[in-house]
Amino acid sequence: MTSPAGLSAPAPVAVTSATEWFCPARMMDVELTEPLPPVPYSRQHQRVWVLGRLHTEPVGVCVIQLNQKGLTPGQLGAPLWQEFQDPVTDRFVAAGFPGPGTLTADGLETDPTAWPFLRQRKAVLAAAPFISAIICTRNRPERVQTWLRCISRQEYPRYEVVVVDNTPTGDLVRTSVAEAIGPRFRYVREPRPGLSRARNAGIAASSGEIIAFFDDDGEPDRHWLAALACGFARGNDIGCVTGTVLPARLDTMAQELTEQLGGFCKGRSFSSAVFSPNGPQSPLYPVPPFGSGANMAFRREALARIGGFDVALGAGTPAHGGEDTLALTMVLLAGYRIAYEPAALMRHDHRRDMDSLRRQAHGHGIGLTAYYAALLRHRPSVLPALIRLAPTGVSYIRTPSFRRTTAPLDLLTDVKRRYRRSMAIGPMAYVKSIHMQARVATTEVRQS
Repeated sequence: MTSPAGLSAPAPVAVTSATEWFCPARMMDVELTEPLPPVPYSRQHQRVWVLGRLHTEPVGVCVIQLNQKGLTPGQLGAPLWQEFQDPVTDRFVAAGFPGPGTLTADGLETDPTAWPFLRQRKAVLAAAPFISAIICTRNRPERVQTWLRCISRQEYPRYEVVVVDNTPTGDLVRTSVAEAIGPRFRYVREPRPGLSRARNAGIAASSGEIIAFFDDDGEPDRHWLAALACGFARGNDIGCVTGTVLPARLDTMAQELTEQLGGFCKGRSFSSAVFSPNGPQSPLYPVPPFGSGANMAFRREALARIGGFDVALGAGTPAHGGEDTLALTMVLLAGYRIAYEPAALMRHDHRRDMDSLRRQAHGHGIGLTAYYAALLRHRPSVLPALIRLAPTGVSYIRTPSFRRTTAPLDLLTDVKRRYRRSMAIGPMAYVKSIHMQARVATTEVRQS
């Protein structure tokens, strides 16, 4: 696991306890072309975590320590410009514009009508493909209003929202969706457990040519769907588009530790990228990952070609995870390309306590090796290539790769150790899951 590129963390410091290294952060978005805001000090937030945007496009993250006086707009601009000058200048050069000069309290001076990023998005929106946004949940009624509020703010003309309730024990989610205003929201109940079954149920119930997925603890940016559409506009062979996933809040040590262990980005920067079956990295060794199940979208035809999601993988099965990674890999092996679009931004509500984070790491380790077992089941011809990649994989597992971290080493190694140890369980967990799903299918046949 590696830290997200573009995140400016303090240099490592010596700590004597598990609490001295952490303080909650105030989360901010700053549009660099507009006047910068002041940042008041509060006892609760002694640092500020800033996502910088250039004409709404995310360009990087900067973490700034606060003193008791807070920051004036001018004082905020200095560390922001130190962090963002290079990516902003690169975008000006790519657009064929003169250099941006210096970031002042009044923001950067640019002409939005001539800015390529905005012009491209406007052109895509003029012929916007219909998108089905699918969210799978289970007994999380307290999160329903957050999802629906965020997705309702999408600046996108043609979409629907399908909420899949997986093995619910009540009707609270159904009621919340029914009470939502507008025809875009639909409720689907999937009685069989497992995230992959819920995803497949959402696919079957949706009507979009593009099918997007986000987690029930995710909060999509208002330009999320538009950025996904821009990714698919790169070419008809783009089978999948993924986006960046940033923390929605950093209020607890566990949430901060998640980011210091790499978060969901794990090395992906704020620069767009396109991956093909031939590179720039192997479809069989997705490190850093091509994307995350918390923020991904597929062409319907690509999902149909790979047969949807493997129901023996994912949350709610003994395999715990891996269904998203397998789908991405299978899309590449089917001859499609994957586009990574940082502007397709999702904020994620990380696990709040250490026990939950440890359980998550345990599940991720199982899911990783279960993914490889599933890949061999679906594509046994890749075995020679996986054998050639084995030394690289072993090196990755053995290397701690803690960079630019401030957390105590014992906390970092504890979570990483649980992740590594659980890898040994993955293949057998996948076999167990296959048998469980076979029994479910047999029961369904008998009852039909």
